[in-house]
This record gives sequence, C-alpha cells and structure tokens, in this order.
Amino acid sequence: MPNGVLALFAILYPLALAFGQRWVSPRWLAAALLVAALTRLVVGPRDRMAWTWVGAATLIAGYALLSNDALPLRFYPLAINLGLLTVFGWSLLHPPTVIERFARLQEPDLPDAAVPYVRRVTQVWCGFFVINGSIALATALWASDAIWALYNGCLSYVAMGLLFAAEWVVRQRVKRRLAGA
Repeated sequence: MPNGVLALFAILYPLALAFGQRWVSPRWLAAALLVAALTRLVVGPRDRMAWTWVGAATLIAGYALLSNDALPLRFYPLAINLGLLTVFGWSLLHPPTVIERFARLQEPDLPDAAVPYVRRVTQVWCGFFVINGSIALATALWASDAIWALYNGCLSYVAMGLLFAAEWVVRQRVKRRLAGA
C-alpha cells in the first residue's frame, strides 16, 4: 500500500505543485516532497534507483526549503528522467539490460536471439528519457505553471504509454519472427 501511495504522489506531483502554489508556500510543497522521498527509503527497497530518486528529491526539496522558491521543485521530473537514464544507460554498459531483466521476469528462458532486441529497446528508452527530460527542463525554465503541469503531469505519461504500446506491437512481431526462425 505505501508504494502505491508513493507512485500516486509521483504521478500527481506536477498537478499538486502547479495548483498547490496558490494556497501554500513553496516550502510546504518542498516539505511534502522531502517526506515522500524519506518515506520511499523506509517502505521500499533500497536499490540504486531508490537512492538516486531520494538523493535528487532531497537536493531539490532542500534547495526549495531554503529559498522558498518553487522553481527548484519544477526540476523534479527532469531529475526522474536523469535517474532513469542513468539506470538504463548503466545497464547497457553492464548487462543484462533493464529491459532484459523485465523480459526474463515474464520469460525466464529468454532465447539468446532476443537479447539484441531487448538491448535495442533499452536504447530506445534511453532516447526517450533524453527527449522527455529535455522537454521537462524546457518547461521548467520557460513555460507557465499550467504548461509545465500539463506536460509533466499528463503529456509525458501519454508519450510513455504510446512508447509502451508501440514496443508491445513490435515485440509481438519479433516473437513471431523468432518463433519461425
């Protein structure tokens, strides 16, 4: 249950920040981010991704707490993309890749012929995180609160969903091709 609450917090964060600024100071919003980050350490696994996420959230929240400025809080989606890019990119240098690990959860005897495909999918996700993170940065620096919240709280998730769907379609074709080979 706590992990579900934290996931919901992460998804709703851009909307909460954009609309929350109308009623509370950035310090309170930063405090909420800091509590969520520390809660993640208490209730979730303490893997590399968790430490990356908590470290980024703590730096962002700490700066916003000290400055009482909302701008640092707008960099949180960028930090998430950088963290995911780091984890996925690291796995390209030190296999198995993140996507191969996910694939082996569903198919423990993943054929060797599928490994180049899951490697390519990991590379595609790295590209997605670069593009998505760049847009998150641009909206944080130059867009209104409404545009920032729309992109980071909605459109980025739509883009992620479209990439998941497209990859699923391609994966079905690759599976059929590998099964026929």
